[in-house]
Amino acid sequence: MERVLELRVHGVSNTPPDQLLGLTAGANGDSAQPALVAGGQVTGFYRSSTAGRDDPITVEAYSWGQLTSGARTRRDVERALWTLMLPFALANVALHARAGIPPDPDQERWASRSGITAWLIRLFCLSLTCTLVLTLTGVGVDLIGWQCVEADCLGRLPGPWEFLGDSWWREDTRALALGLLLPLLVLAAIGLVAFRTYQYEAQMPADPHHHAPAREGGEPVERPDPREPPQNPLQDPTFWNGEGQLRRAAVLHLCTGAVSAAAVPVTAVLIMDPPHGVRAAVAWPTVALLAVVVMIAVVAVARPWLSRRQGATPLGRWSAAVATLTALALIGSFALLLLPDGAAGQPLSTYRPPAGCAAQPDTAGCHADRSLPGYDTAIAWLIAYQVLLLLAIAAANRSGRRALAGPAAGMLLLPLGAAWIERGLPALPAAPDELRTWMLVGPAVALATAGLFLPRLRPAVPTQPLGAYTDLAWRGCAPAVIAGFGWMMAVAYCAGLLYWVSDRLDGSAEPSGPSRVVPPLAVFWAGLACAVGLAALIGLLIRAVVLLHRLRRVEYARLAATPGLSAHDLRRCRDVSTYRALHRLVGEHAVRLLGCYAAFCAILVTLCCAAALSGERPSPLSPSGWQTAIHWTAERGDTVLGWLPVVMAALGLLVYRTDSVRRSVGVIWDVCTFWPRAAHPLAPPSYAERAVPELQTRVAGLLALPPHHNDRMDGVILSGHSQGTVICAAVLLQLPRRWRLRTWFFSYGCQLTRLYGRVFPSYFGPERLRALAGALTWPGGHVAWTNFWRDTDPLGWQVSAGQRDVPVADPEALHPSGGEVADPPIRSHSGYPEAVQFTRERAVVARLLRRTVPSPRQRTG
Repeated sequence: MERVLELRVHGVSNTPPDQLLGLTAGANGDSAQPALVAGGQVTGFYRSSTAGRDDPITVEAYSWGQLTSGARTRRDVERALWTLMLPFALANVALHARAGIPPDPDQERWASRSGITAWLIRLFCLSLTCTLVLTLTGVGVDLIGWQCVEADCLGRLPGPWEFLGDSWWREDTRALALGLLLPLLVLAAIGLVAFRTYQYEAQMPADPHHHAPAREGGEPVERPDPREPPQNPLQDPTFWNGEGQLRRAAVLHLCTGAVSAAAVPVTAVLIMDPPHGVRAAVAWPTVALLAVVVMIAVVAVARPWLSRRQGATPLGRWSAAVATLTALALIGSFALLLLPDGAAGQPLSTYRPPAGCAAQPDTAGCHADRSLPGYDTAIAWLIAYQVLLLLAIAAANRSGRRALAGPAAGMLLLPLGAAWIERGLPALPAAPDELRTWMLVGPAVALATAGLFLPRLRPAVPTQPLGAYTDLAWRGCAPAVIAGFGWMMAVAYCAGLLYWVSDRLDGSAEPSGPSRVVPPLAVFWAGLACAVGLAALIGLLIRAVVLLHRLRRVEYARLAATPGLSAHDLRRCRDVSTYRALHRLVGEHAVRLLGCYAAFCAILVTLCCAAALSGERPSPLSPSGWQTAIHWTAERGDTVLGWLPVVMAALGLLVYRTDSVRRSVGVIWDVCTFWPRAAHPLAPPSYAERAVPELQTRVAGLLALPPHHNDRMDGVILSGHSQGTVICAAVLLQLPRRWRLRTWFFSYGCQLTRLYGRVFPSYFGPERLRALAGALTWPGGHVAWTNFWRDTDPLGWQVSAGQRDVPVADPEALHPSGGEVADPPIRSHSGYPEAVQFTRERAVVARLLRRTVPSPRQRTG
């Protein structure tokens, strides 16, 4: 008997196998149970314990949720800590949001729109790693090794750190060498954890093998399919197998982070005590090595040997060379920090804040700013250039390389203008006395933003959207918007950490007195931005609630217009109208609302960058009320930032362990960790790098079995719900044609148009979805794809790419029927397989798979 398998793949809610299979508990507890038939406890394939070989349709469930939730073991804590790497994950997602990625990644050129955007995004990811490292360097080198000089301050640190207050450590820069160990050790720990997770990228789908019949001459009847011209980047056979590329990129990130950490104390030494003699012989080669590593990394992130996902390729000579240069640079840095003072200027100890400033503020040397020389400036300039880099990413992705003139001019304007203001430039008059560097931030950002007003590049083959609200998200600026939200979260983490450590070390100081340990000025303005941003977010939520209420009134009026409704039916109409309004709010307004918030944040960040470069910190004791208000608001914002990493880690733990939190928050996490780590190698691991090859192996393996094998299937219905729809689409694009011709695709709760298609146009845009429908078209003209949708589902919409769209009624009726006393439930985003429309369509598709699917032994083109 010909058999058909329906293979169900759940979404982000981690639906248990028994619910996926539709098993219900019996009155005596003797109901069918899910039985593991393939895979393991983390990712497994389940069937009902009562399923038999003679069943015309066998239902099987693939459970991948243990990769991201539900294990409820001690590893939950470890995986929840990955939530702190969410900024890296968002920056990595930005790479996949580019427009214009060619179907064959090997055809992508650096000078193309997608190639330049990819290079800029990888540079941005490199800067994010440096942001984390510089923050840890600020904690170890600046706050602890430089500013915290008194015994009671050092006693607030966990552990016996009071020895740093001894005269031997206070002399020269020995304490800075010890503080430099903190960022290096944390960086090494992150690298070890990241390298351990690259086992997913090393996984490839197993090629099914069986004894195929042969002709008399020994020639096999079944021949491998000819290679099809790719129509989607997801068809790249190494898309989910990038172990080699990841390891090479990780070496660059770790080495760049290490030299960034070493550059902070080395630069401070060069500023305070210009080296001569032996110190110069150590210092200048060290500076050269630090610069060479950064230059190699900047160039390497654009090279094909790094950006192509080529499987288990070894690290290569370049990676070994970069690691060797980094090791030499670190040796030189520690040697310079441990050498005694030179004779060029004052002893370095005179630059440090003297002991007793808290008790005797009038002591000579107790200045207002006692931070490590150069550190505050480096942080402010890094933030400013990251803003300009985000604008360059948006301009390049929207309008191509022609739009980079504005961002490039802005990046040149800032340093040249600062040099003109502070030191003067040849052949130019002196800068006006009232002109300051921070005043150049606005013109530089305005120049960079000018590239966004150029016409957006159109694809070579014009494609119309698949329907309303399926055009490009954020006018083609999706990579910059996504990376920008990740950057804001990274800055929030870093500012919160610096504020929390400095507040702990300075806990006994009087609020109105001098602070013994002062975080960088950028932390103060980050707190102000956090407070204002949270207020704007609350306003955005209020706007969303108002829109929801308005849409609910419209939907209720539409439902209540039906004649003959009872009072009970009208009450039910209110419930249904709420779900329909939520469906419209997410599908029609969510992307626009996020774009408005991103635009507001861009203006806010620009102002805070200018304030950080100004060097001004409002005083709480100032007679002007606005300075007091700004200081109070910034302090409240910094307090929130100090708790943000803890809150995010706790939220990540709840996402892993609590289903209700996961359904509401886990959507963002699962979208981020679906994509492979092609831009940031230290991001959380991608579950799809295991799920897609496993599903591909399972489908192809069952279809490739000999005709009389007990487990052979003649056709497979790949049935995906919500995020499972995206996983199934990736599997189908990886399957060879001979297996696709025996497969049908069921999608429900589908997000491929109004979310994925708008944000990731190169994979799920109109052209790519039509190509997917074409790849699922049989020789007879059947498009083997059915999409089910409800107008009460906030995450499921029509596709209209050439497949069959089936609307599912929800609820089935407004009042009880058939002897029931309870109202039919409003299923919204769940329960699609229980709908009548689903059952009817599955029966028709099973009949088609049994009767009209070509045999794998026939040549099908």
